[in-house]
Amino acid sequence: MMVPPRSLPSLLALPALAFLSLSASALPHARAASSTAPLKLAVRINSYGIKSIVAADRARIQALQAGGSSSVDATNAVTGYTADIGVGSPATNYTLLVDTGSSNTWIGANKPYQKTTTSHDTGNQFYVPYGSDGQDYVSGEEYTDTVTLNSDLVISNQSIGVGSASSSVTSGLDGLDGILGVGPVDLTQDTVNNTYEVATVTDNLYTQKTISSEVLGVFFAPASSDDSGGELTFGGYDASKITGDINYVSITSTSPANTYWGIDQSISYGDTVILAETAGIVDTGTTFILIASDAFDKYQSATGATFDESTEMLKISSDQYDQLSSLYFTTGGVTYELTPNAQIWPRSLNTDIRGTTDSIYLIIGSTGSSSGSGLDFVNGYCFLERFYSVFDTTNSRVGFATTAYTDATTN
Repeated sequence: MMVPPRSLPSLLALPALAFLSLSASALPHARAASSTAPLKLAVRINSYGIKSIVAADRARIQALQAGGSSSVDATNAVTGYTADIGVGSPATNYTLLVDTGSSNTWIGANKPYQKTTTSHDTGNQFYVPYGSDGQDYVSGEEYTDTVTLNSDLVISNQSIGVGSASSSVTSGLDGLDGILGVGPVDLTQDTVNNTYEVATVTDNLYTQKTISSEVLGVFFAPASSDDSGGELTFGGYDASKITGDINYVSITSTSPANTYWGIDQSISYGDTVILAETAGIVDTGTTFILIASDAFDKYQSATGATFDESTEMLKISSDQYDQLSSLYFTTGGVTYELTPNAQIWPRSLNTDIRGTTDSIYLIIGSTGSSSGSGLDFVNGYCFLERFYSVFDTTNSRVGFATTAYTDATTN
């Protein structure tokens, strides 16, 4: 029997990522490598009403804090980013959920795998649990095949999991065909029998010399903007998407955050420090910004917010919104300002979270545990749609930069 991974990914409330820091350096704004190639992302908005996103986010982070796998509930996603990729030759197109918090790529949740002359059955089985209780998982056979991300990004002999229809996760992806995992390779350990680690799509693009650096740039436009959508840039970053320098910070040494894209960071509300420097992660698979419960209590007290039973989110009045201060995230000696508008859920999507149309909900939630856990915050999608992010495997670091949406008031 295959041993479950010691630390596994996730695809949670939204898309997802993580970051790192120990020593940080702000590097000059260098030009992106000439061998970079973008992959456009499509955004899916679910309008049928969902369960509590904050509860799903919290369940995910608590599983990660325990050093295990995260829970998954694809139906909890209000917004998700997907990519259409080709598998085989001639290629069959599959629509996959992009997840920077997981690293295995697999298909079979909706459209069946079409074998071609480039398909090779390795004889191995794969098993990826997505729930801390072992009830949610995907399993099946491992193949290697040609994977086409776009005309410039073609991978030979990429490991592909072909999920079984009996797997509990495959039926919950709401019409999607599987997962494109672009997280750290360590998360693939023990997911395929007879194999210690499985090379990710980013690993193979680099080793096959399609890209010159093992770097991934991630851009999200806010769901409330006119330009909602996203883009992955393999091999570097898209300089046209940023408005300032990329500032880098090294991966944290603190466990368990260092298993993921983990960084050291402090958070202030206005002039008040609510979370002293501590370790956490950046994760596209988490919708909100989660902070340790003691920091969350300070934030709620400072904003005057009340707990809303319907959404399980903090809620403020229009007058309180007018008085809202910025949140300041400091990592690697650089401070990133999350404006008052960036702290509220897009009002155009209020009904999608079972809220009322004219209410104002905050996107800050609690991890459910006090600081000192080794994973005290998550900079989720609501942070990443305001700042461009760069995940640099080659140099073990993560970078952030401002974008045209950093100070947007579209929410």
